Amino acid sequence: MASGVSIEILDLRHFAASLLRPVLEAEGDLWMQRLHWDYHSSSRLLMQYLDNHMLPGYAALDAGHVTGYTFCIYEDSKAVIGDVFAAASGGAAPSLQVEETLLHHLLETLLNSPQIDRIESQLLLHPEGAHAAIFRHNGFTVHPRLFMVKRLAGAAPALDATPGSGLELRPWRSGDLNAAARLICEAYSGHTDSLINDQYCTAHGSLRFLHNIVRYSGCGVFSGLASHVVEDHSTHQLAALVLGSRVSPLSGHITQLCVHPDYRRRGLGRMLLRLTSSQFLSQGVSEVSLTVTAANVEAVELYRSEGFGSAHTFDAAVWQRGIQP
Repeated sequence: MASGVSIEILDLRHFAASLLRPVLEAEGDLWMQRLHWDYHSSSRLLMQYLDNHMLPGYAALDAGHVTGYTFCIYEDSKAVIGDVFAAASGGAAPSLQVEETLLHHLLETLLNSPQIDRIESQLLLHPEGAHAAIFRHNGFTVHPRLFMVKRLAGAAPALDATPGSGLELRPWRSGDLNAAARLICEAYSGHTDSLINDQYCTAHGSLRFLHNIVRYSGCGVFSGLASHVVEDHSTHQLAALVLGSRVSPLSGHITQLCVHPDYRRRGLGRMLLRLTSSQFLSQGVSEVSLTVTAANVEAVELYRSEGFGSAHTFDAAVWQRGIQP
């Protein structure tokens, strides 16, 4: 911290949700302004954890008032940094400096925890580079990611929704979870995104990812109408899928789009992309967004060709014990 700045950093589990409400409201305003994302459901979930004193992390106090927080979630020997945010309070310390101090304390704790072998972070709200220096200083590899948006207007266009011989396009079913987990694991094998999110590396991890998206509203409110799969009749395995969620009344988000390696170069990804955009439009949504790793050039080119533009760039950061970046 800068000389003369007095900020207290205390264990987040000491604080009731009511003390963080103004900070969460300020963060919610920024989510809506920057990403058109309704943060209320996430705030409510965080407040439940706070009131149960179950959320590991730190809170920043400026003149006795909570002005910022950071937290993580433990998954076996991995920690996922869920968020860091400091509100502009008119106090002695700028909000970015408070966030850096919070991250410093959290990283110091995690890096010195012998049971933690891996740390992941995707701070979607924060612009690329905002906290990259502190992650790199602590041995993380940083991957820029794009938040891309397509504006929707007018009537839904006519679609060629024929996936090809032996393949069936159909709506998502709740019973697709296990098959979808296998598809995601196989689709991301050796892919950059499996380095960023190790849940993609196994069918079990992919299933946890899907439960978070589909059943627990981990990324907006899941939309069955905007979610589809392509199934191979001969094997009864999934060849491709797209999953969508509503992140605000006027915004949809594509939470997952993947095609099995054996079925690529057939236009399935483009077909699913157009289909989910059309379904969102029919629900009264005026824009649809998605995230993609900048290094995934082929996917970025596909999205740009379908009318998606980069609205925001953020960082994913990964640390693995014993591996140098």
